[in-house]
Formats: sequence, structure tokens, C-alpha cells
Amino acid sequence: MGGVVFLYEPIAKLYFIGALVYFLWQVIMGPRRDTSYHVFLACSYFVGAEVFFRMTKGGLSYEASKYLVILFALIGMFYKGVSGKGYPYFMYLILLVPAIIVASITLTFDANFRTNVAFVLSGPACLGIASLFCYDRKVSHKQILDMLLYMLLPLVATTTYLFLYNPSIKDALSGTASNSAASGGFGPNQVATVLGLGMFIMVVRLFLQSPNLLLKLLNVGLLGAMGFRAIVTFSRGGIFAAIIVVGAFLWTLFFRSNLKQKNQIIGSFLLLVMGVSVTWVISSTQTLGLIDKRYANQDAQGREKEDVTTGRVDLFREEVDGFLESPFLGIGASRTKNKRVEETGHHLPSHNEVGRLLAEHGFFGVLVLIILIFTPIAYRGKHQNNLFFWAFLCFWFATINHSGMRIAAPSFIYALSLLNVRYEKRPVYRKQLKQQIQ
Repeated sequence: MGGVVFLYEPIAKLYFIGALVYFLWQVIMGPRRDTSYHVFLACSYFVGAEVFFRMTKGGLSYEASKYLVILFALIGMFYKGVSGKGYPYFMYLILLVPAIIVASITLTFDANFRTNVAFVLSGPACLGIASLFCYDRKVSHKQILDMLLYMLLPLVATTTYLFLYNPSIKDALSGTASNSAASGGFGPNQVATVLGLGMFIMVVRLFLQSPNLLLKLLNVGLLGAMGFRAIVTFSRGGIFAAIIVVGAFLWTLFFRSNLKQKNQIIGSFLLLVMGVSVTWVISSTQTLGLIDKRYANQDAQGREKEDVTTGRVDLFREEVDGFLESPFLGIGASRTKNKRVEETGHHLPSHNEVGRLLAEHGFFGVLVLIILIFTPIAYRGKHQNNLFFWAFLCFWFATINHSGMRIAAPSFIYALSLLNVRYEKRPVYRKQLKQQIQ
């Protein structure tokens, strides 16, 4: 699909519509016992494909994937219901409402109320509804792996498209800043974030679904391809998030394994380190050493930059000021961006969801953060079977702190940490004793 869309970009819309019709058919017309499973696969696929549809203009709207995750989750709730124990997420959704009311008063006349509010709240709403659907829902370990595969498939298409769109990185170099020319002509931050997610999934497949050397090499090769394209966007947030998430996954996997499994994990880890090292060397060569300077927080001339966060700390300080300005009700949904337009003329959206929640929702934002952080941890105390719990939670937290909730991935993956994972029991075969009749 990556190659086909590159050759004829208008087919991206047909691809989007085809995927939508297919998954709607599976969810609505499939066997009722499999409805939840099909909802998970549908959401996973559109989460993985979101940035691909955005960069190729294939989606029916910019926020289409978030709305589709909400739609599929609502259909799933209609057929399969929700857990009564998931009431914190009902409260969470209600706590988002006051900021909309305040925004109707505080947003300036020239700001499009519906568009601005939808932009900042579509991600949080997606998280709340997906969490309601996922909370304490029983799935098997194999089904979790299937969800990750369905996320991965469109990410492979994204990687292929990027190689075709920009085969020579050297021709696209423009310093050490984030590079849209190397990101399919789209936002480097979002591209690096989803490719970082793809890298994590490839690591999962390397350690859990590569029974022979050939599959291990194939998965390391795909990991290297995604890693290379993520690195050369020059956007560091997605790479750092991938490192944190992979670390959380491998830590959990290692300490839940027996001695024989630990030896296998160490062997796969050495192969992973070799693959990552080769990928970095190639990236450094292709960028003429500029990527080394980027991660050393230097400009193209090798001078150290003053702000390692490329302005994100200043944005966060502005959001804290907004919280102090109106600590109870907040300044209103999307008002932080609106204020920047008024004061500086720059249309800079929030990069940090924590700061945005505090500024725009005030005390209600504090309650939202408490719910989002402590509800999954409390759930984890009683249900410890989800091997990916800490990895999923780390992906959400790392992503919202460098990219906000511009894409559906952190919302949906956060919700996956609330699943009640069951492991398939191996059948026990017993020999039947035949009594001899004498």
C-alpha cells in the first residue's frame, strides 16, 4: 500500500474508505462473541494508519482516526456493554465539560469555537471512551499480539512510503532542526512518534514471535528500517519515547521469565543492540553527522543550543501561568493557543498535555490527571497479567509530554493498559485407563 499510494496518491482515499467499510462490516455483522475483538482490531489499524492517512490526505478529515476509535468503541459498548468498575472514566469525561463552557466565553471572536475546541478535546475524549470500553475487558495474550500486528501493518506502509518519497536523506538536509522533507512532507514530530511505536512493536515481535533465526533477522531488518526513518526526521521525542517503552517492556519480560527464557532474551537482546548500532551508524553517515549534533543538542556548526527542549519549556511555563491566572475553572479549552496568537501572532498548539490540562481546565485538570495516573495503577494492583501494562502506560505518558494528544495512539494505547489479559492454558492430555473385564 505504501508503494501504491506513492505512485498514485488519490488512491489513499479509496484505501481509507475500503478499510472503514471492511472493519465496520466485521464489527457489526461478525459473530457477537467476537465483537470486542473486531473492535480492538479496527481501532488498532486506524491508530497505526492515522499519520499515513494525514500525510497522503487519504482520511475523510484530519481527525478521522480519533473519531473512528470513538465510533468503534461506542459500537462495542452498544453490543457488549461496559464494566461498572470503570466509573472513574465517566467522571473523567464529565470533568472535560467545564472547559468547553469557559471557552465559549474566553475565546476571541476570530477563533473558530467548534474547530479549536474539537482539536484539543478530541484526543482526551478518545482516551475516555476507549478506556470505558477497555476497562476490565477480558482478552487473551494472543489477541493483544494481534492488535499490535494490526497497528504495525500500516506503519510498514508508512515506512515504505517515506523511503519512496525521500530516498536520499542527504538531499533533504537543512541543519539540525526537525525535518519535514525527510518526513513525507508532514510533521516530523507525529511521524517520529508513530514510527517509534512501530519500533516498539517490532521489538515485541523479535522477543515473542520470532522462533527461528530467519524471523529474528527479518524483524531486526524492519526495526532498522523504521528506526532509520524515525531518526532522520530529526525529531527526538518519538525516539526517546520508543527507548523508554522498549525498556519498560524488556524489564517486565525479563523478570517474568524463567532461567531458560532469560537466556533466550539475552541472545535476542544482543541481536537488537547490533541492529540498533548499525541503524545509528547508517543514520549518522546519511545525515553527514548532523544527527549526532542534533542529539548532542548542537546546531549545524557544533555550537551548543541554550534550550534542549526547543521551546517546550517556555510553552509549559505559559500554561502554568494560565493555571495561576484561573486556577479553579481554567482559561478554557484551546485558550492557550488563542492567547499565543493574540500576543505573538504564532499559531503554536500545546506540546505538553499536562500543562494544557492545568491551564485550560484548572482544578478540574488536576482531578483529570489524578484519575489518569492512579486508576490504571490501582487496576494493576489486582490484575497483573498484562505483560505490556508498563510499556503501554509509558508510551502514553512519554508521548503526551512531547507531542500532546495530536494523534490517537497515546489515547488508545493508554486504554489497552486497562485490559484483563488471560493466558491460554495448554491442554492436558490424560491416558484413559481401561479396566480389563475378567
